[in-house]
Amino acid sequence: MSQTVELPIWLFVLIVVFAAVTFASHFLFPSVRWFLRRRLERAVARLNQRLTRPIEPFKLVARHDMIQRLIYDPEVTRAIVEYARKSSVREDVAFEKARSYAREIVPSFSAFAYFGLGIRLARWLANALYTVRCGPRNDDIIANIPTDATAVFIMNHRSNMDYVLVTYLAGRASALSYAVGEWARVWPLSRLIKSMGAHFIRRKSRGQLYRKVLARYVQMATEGGVTQAIFPEGGLSLDGNLAPPKLGLLSYVVEAGRESDRDVVFVPVAINYDRILEDRVLMAAHQRGDRRFGARISVVVGFILQKLWLRVRGKFLRFGSAAVVFGEPLSLQSFDADAPVEALAQDLMTRIEAAMPRLAVPLLSKRLLEQGAPTSRTALMMQAAQDMEAAPERYLLNPSENPMQVLDAALDQMIARGFVTVDADRVTICEGERDALRFYANSTEQSERTYSAAAK
Repeated sequence: MSQTVELPIWLFVLIVVFAAVTFASHFLFPSVRWFLRRRLERAVARLNQRLTRPIEPFKLVARHDMIQRLIYDPEVTRAIVEYARKSSVREDVAFEKARSYAREIVPSFSAFAYFGLGIRLARWLANALYTVRCGPRNDDIIANIPTDATAVFIMNHRSNMDYVLVTYLAGRASALSYAVGEWARVWPLSRLIKSMGAHFIRRKSRGQLYRKVLARYVQMATEGGVTQAIFPEGGLSLDGNLAPPKLGLLSYVVEAGRESDRDVVFVPVAINYDRILEDRVLMAAHQRGDRRFGARISVVVGFILQKLWLRVRGKFLRFGSAAVVFGEPLSLQSFDADAPVEALAQDLMTRIEAAMPRLAVPLLSKRLLEQGAPTSRTALMMQAAQDMEAAPERYLLNPSENPMQVLDAALDQMIARGFVTVDADRVTICEGERDALRFYANSTEQSERTYSAAAK
């Protein structure tokens, strides 16, 4: 036992490394993880004291544990067996496929990333680009949702800025869990988005196994009280109108709500803009009749850098207003339990239409299209100002704001973008820009029809 053993230096170093790794993995790392976990729990407890809707424990479950819970769910297990039978593969192969889907879907929520970085970045970006206008009842609507209910925001989808706006405005209430499409699966954006609590979905996937894994995750989150945000249209509006709702995610939420004692409260969210950053891309896709968006990441980065450079030089002008209005909430328990999901979806879309905010650029676009020929700038602005004064609650103007000044700024923006020209007192629509005006006017016209019907 006391004899000397000679070892090559490389072998001695290797033994020391293995010993260090073993010590770290069995003693050091667990202690560090426990210490960090305790700090996280205390930080979340302090954060929950100032949130209207505290972060539910479900969101704080370790990602690995949530993946295990998801793939061993009885319904997912049955789907794995069925997939293996239909595809003529071994069950362990089908199980690994389900595990890959779960890894893709399940987020890795970080309270620090969401509230420390995400909310601050969303606030800065929203206010840097737009004058942000909020519905007068937004805060009251959130505060009146029962604390033991699951809140689900149902939003129209006008721009990718929707994520930023609603994250910023709902940040004082809770942490939202979004469903995001394939566009966000680019590294390192995907890591940031997952840390913000979003889960990826394959909008074009029709596989039964994938849909079951996705459905069970959404249902678990709903049963766990996670505040969620859903775009029922399934994609960005290509023509400015609300698109017919798609029922996938909504049906998963409804199924979970009807089988649980916890109520689900849907909050309709209406979003509108004076300028949509992707408007040209969306209009081009609408004209082609597809949903292929040709904006490369290099183009997006170049656009952002250009605007930052203008801001540094003090020459950047905001893109007008961006408005978010929360509509009348709808409790799932109060809705007819025998009604199909289609009826619920249509009810929610009608509430979004009724709450849709009206803004200056859509209003001027509507007026210009109605008049057709070149019109007097003075007459145009007077008519638009009368519209604003007739329904001030729809335009979300501050008491100190003058409607004519807001309209002048909107018209100047339309001139700068080449939508219209102004010669003396005559406003003329530029050739080839009627589709752009129609794109912005559609939101106003659609919501006005619904609002007028509701008023009657």
